[in-house]
Amino acid sequence: MKEKVNPIIYIVFISLLLDLLAFTMILPLLPSLLEYYKSNDSIGLYEWLSDKVKYFQEFVGAPEKFNSVLFGGFLGSMFSFLQFIASPIVGGISDVVGRKRMMIICLVGIMLSYILWALSTNFAIFILARFLGGISKGNVSLSMAIITDVSSMKTRGVGMALIGIAFSLGFILGPVIGALFSVWAKSRTGEWFVVPALFAALLALSDLIYFVTYFKETLPPERRAKSIWKSLENAYALINLRDLFRFSMVTDLKPSNLKQLQLLGSVYFVYLFIYSGLEFTITFLTHHVFSYSSMEQGWMFFFIGLTMAAIQGGYVRRVPQDKTKSVAIHGLWLIIPSFICVGLARERNLLIAGLLLFAISTAMVVPCMMTMASQYGSEHQKGTVMGIFR
Repeated sequence: MKEKVNPIIYIVFISLLLDLLAFTMILPLLPSLLEYYKSNDSIGLYEWLSDKVKYFQEFVGAPEKFNSVLFGGFLGSMFSFLQFIASPIVGGISDVVGRKRMMIICLVGIMLSYILWALSTNFAIFILARFLGGISKGNVSLSMAIITDVSSMKTRGVGMALIGIAFSLGFILGPVIGALFSVWAKSRTGEWFVVPALFAALLALSDLIYFVTYFKETLPPERRAKSIWKSLENAYALINLRDLFRFSMVTDLKPSNLKQLQLLGSVYFVYLFIYSGLEFTITFLTHHVFSYSSMEQGWMFFFIGLTMAAIQGGYVRRVPQDKTKSVAIHGLWLIIPSFICVGLARERNLLIAGLLLFAISTAMVVPCMMTMASQYGSEHQKGTVMGIFR
């Protein structure tokens, strides 16, 4: 008899989808946003930071016309660095105080970051908005911990695949929505980003109300870790690179299982190191090389997300537990030709081929490796495991 999937997993899926729709709206707008602040930053912060970037541009020998790419890359790295700090800490604290409370804190922070974005008449406020958004992004690792709480070994793969589908749908619809709003707003006001930012804030508010209304705590007091102070005392270990790669905070694993988890974490790190480089800079590449507008970039993300959703929904979620490693390995191999195609692309067909392979690889690797990681750790340490892994 087939085991049923816990309804909480679908609640997490909808919550994460609303979050990712708002999050991905900004992706096709970043090149245009940086051009806006270059011309309209009243306090001169953009110009000052841009001058600092020039030192790196000259060091690596990049053409001056690509300064905005380097600048955008540094902004993306700041956001991801804050996620890196927040995710394991949020996961660890949630093991003590429960998932719902920490998720609500994250969702409130995300909503406030979009409100700040709407108010960002100068570049300093925009950076502050990205800072708040990055440090509030522990909701993704919390979603994975929640799915781990309520799923068995048989249904966990379905839950992780649903997270992948939420990412795919976010990439399908979010960038197109953002691009549509920016095109509409540009014809009506100079500060064209206000409309997409406010819509992202509305989505975040809807997510918060939905989660508070329908989500029921998945980690009851009797299954929680006992001391929040111990979690805070161990905060250094949660952001220390050496301890992170060793999964030092996970204390209840056999040495052989810990070694397997460490290897899995290292492989996932290398994959994300490569993956995130393309994910964030692809909009700048298409802007400079192919002269894509925000609308064309929105449709590009639509294509990537649709491919990911089709692979995850039609194939990955049906992968049996004993086949997840094999599927992940095949996905890892695909990233090599995908980057070769994108790197060499000077005409659209080769670019599309590279992005197709990129989307298929992501659809296979991420949910399968998440499923593999979720098998490690006791109930009261699942949040720690998934927070560090994410």
